[in-house]
Amino acid sequence: MHVFRSIVFAASLAGLIVGALISVVQFFGTVPLIQKSEVFEKAAADAQHNASHSGSAQADHHHEAEWEPEEGFQRNALTVAANMLTAIGFGLLLTGIYALRQRPVDWREGLFWGLAGFVVFVAAPGLGLPPELPGLPVADLAERQIWWIGAAALTAAALCLLILRSEPWAAVLGLILVIIPHLLGAPVAPESHTDVPAALSHRFVVTVVLTGLLFWSLLGVATSLAFGRVSRQS
Repeated sequence: MHVFRSIVFAASLAGLIVGALISVVQFFGTVPLIQKSEVFEKAAADAQHNASHSGSAQADHHHEAEWEPEEGFQRNALTVAANMLTAIGFGLLLTGIYALRQRPVDWREGLFWGLAGFVVFVAAPGLGLPPELPGLPVADLAERQIWWIGAAALTAAALCLLILRSEPWAAVLGLILVIIPHLLGAPVAPESHTDVPAALSHRFVVTVVLTGLLFWSLLGVATSLAFGRVSRQS
């Protein structure tokens, strides 16, 4: 039972800290880019709405918009909460791995596992489905989710083979598992016009990937330090 408590406490502590730090990074990195893209998205939506209702009796029809958090405190608070919950969830995964190792894990090994998490959950799926700004055409949500989960799962299995097995067949099988989802191909977005500048989209992809690298690096180090300290106290 004390091992389970160590896993939960270490993951929660590290997740709260890393989630807060990454939120600060996002407020200066990805959030301004999303806000710029939303301007183009809303302008395109308003133009389409006005064009479809011009000269029609339906012009007075009230369109009920979906709920969105208000700009400012509400949106920022939800962002921080989501980042903390995400960090705690992935922190549980990392601390669970540390517990299975059944030996002390220093910050270097924690960084290694954090980088492995980056490869599995950011780099590999991002090759087929790069981060997308609001206003860009996207493929069907269910298809994207299925492909993303498959790419992450196969990449994780490949890393397990490479880490736990030293035989040549494991390396070959791992390589095959990594390339399978990309050979099948990620869902393709339909052809559609967008007012979002390509340079803004490219900058967003780079910023998200770098933020993900920082997130997983910090989480790996933080969980290893927290788990080591809690385990020693237990």
